[in-house]
Amino acid sequence: MDLGLAGKKALVTGASRGIGRAIALSLARNGVDVAINFLRHKNPAEQVAAEIEACGAKALLLRGNVADEEHVRRMFTEIREAWGSLDILISNAASGVLKPAEELSLHHLAWTMNINAGALLPLVQGLLRLPSRNSEKTVVAVSSLGAVRAIPNYTLVGASKAALESMVRHLAAELAPKGVRVNAVSAGTVDTDALKHFPNREQLLEESRRRTPAGRLITPQDVANAVVFLCTDNASMIRGQTLVVDGGYSIVA
Repeated sequence: MDLGLAGKKALVTGASRGIGRAIALSLARNGVDVAINFLRHKNPAEQVAAEIEACGAKALLLRGNVADEEHVRRMFTEIREAWGSLDILISNAASGVLKPAEELSLHHLAWTMNINAGALLPLVQGLLRLPSRNSEKTVVAVSSLGAVRAIPNYTLVGASKAALESMVRHLAAELAPKGVRVNAVSAGTVDTDALKHFPNREQLLEESRRRTPAGRLITPQDVANAVVFLCTDNASMIRGQTLVVDGGYSIVA
């Protein structure tokens, strides 16, 4: 099926592995050139770039911390020099402190908020400064169910994802007249490398499997499919929404 994405240019943050990798490759399979942002994992990023190019799309490697405004400015300069335009921004890079509340500090809060919510602002500003070859630009931020549900040791990450979803709503309203569509995708439990940092990982996985009506855990590809849909013209009137991809987990009492 032709989704009408061929020839577009995208930036995917945190694209060297997990959900970001799946999104980058899904876009490439639909003819989108993809700029791969990574911070530490260069070899996996290079592998993703090779897979993108095997799909017939172009890849651009961008090392940078999305919570550092100077890094973000440099990344967009590199995009301008390489491509001259950008149509799609996928804000996926995430981090955070996973500890009981009594062990948390304001430093932990600032770090988690800057990466997971605050980074969207300079990324969107960078997108606005670049021309697009299309009539409309698209922004999709990757959130999680912790934005609206209580998860053990997830206090700061959950709060940051709630802030992210709020920012998506406000940006969608403000930027719609400028031809920018902004949405979020909220993923259920996905067994990625990031989940290895959860002290209660096995418990989370087992509970998610048991409670998910669809009968299995969410995969990175499930999330990527939803993100790609939001980048198409079929989603042109979806604005400021958080699309939940969780196999029905969140609707079960």
